Amino acid sequence: MNKLYIVIPAYNEEANIRTVTNEWHKVAAKTGADSRLVIVDDGSRDNTYNILAAMKKELPQLTVLSKPNGGHGAAVLYGYRYALEKGADYVFQTDSDGQTVPDEFWQFWEKRQEYTALIGRRSHRKDGFSRVFVTKVLRLVLRIVFRLDIPDANTPFRLLKAEALSKYLPLIPPDFNLSNIMLSVCLARYKEKTAFIPITFKPRQGGINSINFKKIVKIGVKAVNDFSRIKKEMDVNQKENHK
Repeated sequence: MNKLYIVIPAYNEEANIRTVTNEWHKVAAKTGADSRLVIVDDGSRDNTYNILAAMKKELPQLTVLSKPNGGHGAAVLYGYRYALEKGADYVFQTDSDGQTVPDEFWQFWEKRQEYTALIGRRSHRKDGFSRVFVTKVLRLVLRIVFRLDIPDANTPFRLLKAEALSKYLPLIPPDFNLSNIMLSVCLARYKEKTAFIPITFKPRQGGINSINFKKIVKIGVKAVNDFSRIKKEMDVNQKENHK
């Protein structure tokens, strides 16, 4: 019952993808022969997919998926669904920009049976003031909309039991851009046993960040409306289930 699927979305990451893939493939291999590293190429316009296709010949536990560009959240959901379809026991998600540290995975893995979910908490971030600001605003928005205080709802460093993931994925709209945030909300709202563990969060290791401040603001405005709508739907479903 230790079949791990590591899900990593990738979009135009030719500068980082070799290093990230090699590092996380070692993690997958160390957890067992049935584990897989699943990288979802989200319609990259550079050589990301070609690089991955070539690496697949050398890395036996690497699976490369490709889909039309739909954004980070949609790519994450795509990878989650694939992992569940293939019978994963645990699903871990991180990103392809090299900001997380693979060696820090093991403290999560050691606690996997104790918790439904283990989520990284970026206590000493080095990815810029604007990203830190967005995280603080997000925490406030979730308090207001859902009345939940979640330390770091969108961290791309999370280990989940597959049974919980399969339970909450249907509550998230298809191709929702902030899928990990909604997963964190579900875990908190339905009182799943979750721990937040401090992790290192480095600057982007190469390439260009596809999200600028203008896009962040646009996503934020849409997110508030989406959160409010989803909250109402959750409330309705909860009332119907208690009838």
